[in-house]
Amino acid sequence: TGSGKTESFLYPLLDYCHKNANRPGIKAIILYPMNALATDQARRLAEIIHNFQDEAGNYILRDRIRAGLFIGEGRQKGKERPTRMEENRVIEDRDTLVQSPPDILLTNFKMLDFSLMQARFHKLWNYNYKDASLLKFIVLDELHTYDGAKGSDVANLIRRLKLKLSLDNDQLVPVGTSATMS
Repeated sequence: TGSGKTESFLYPLLDYCHKNANRPGIKAIILYPMNALATDQARRLAEIIHNFQDEAGNYILRDRIRAGLFIGEGRQKGKERPTRMEENRVIEDRDTLVQSPPDILLTNFKMLDFSLMQARFHKLWNYNYKDASLLKFIVLDELHTYDGAKGSDVANLIRRLKLKLSLDNDQLVPVGTSATMS
C-alpha cells in the first residue's frame, strides 16, 4: 500500500492512451477483485487525468482520455451516474459507456464476462472489433486474489476476450499488482 504499484503501470498506460487518443475504443482494461477498490481507484484515476500537466503547464490528458467504471449496480440501481469525466469521477453511466466506449475500462471479472456475452453490451466493443490492435493493456490488480478456481475462471475469460476481439497472442501487455505476494 502506498508503494507506487498503481503508478508503475498507470503512467505507461496513460501514455499509450494519449498517443492513441485519435483512435476511439478501449485501449486498456483494469480488473479489480472488489467493487469498492474499483470505485476508489476510479476516483484516483480521474484526478490524475484531470490534473496531469506537461512541462509547460498544459493539462494534456484532460478532455483527451476517458475512463469508465463498469461494475455491478448493486443497491444503487437506477441512481443517476456520471456521463462524462469530472475532476474526481470517471464515466459510470452504462448507456454512455456502451454508446461511447472509454479509453480505459475499470471493471471486475464478472462484468467483463457479461460485457463479452450479453448482447446489450455488444457496442462497448465496436471499435475494438474494427481495430483489433487497439487494446494493449490488461491489468489484474491484487493478483494474489486470483488463485484456484477464480484464477482459472479469469484465465479462461482472458482467452475468450482475446478470441472475441481477434487479438494476437503477443498483443496484450499483462500487468499484475500485489502487495502480498512473495
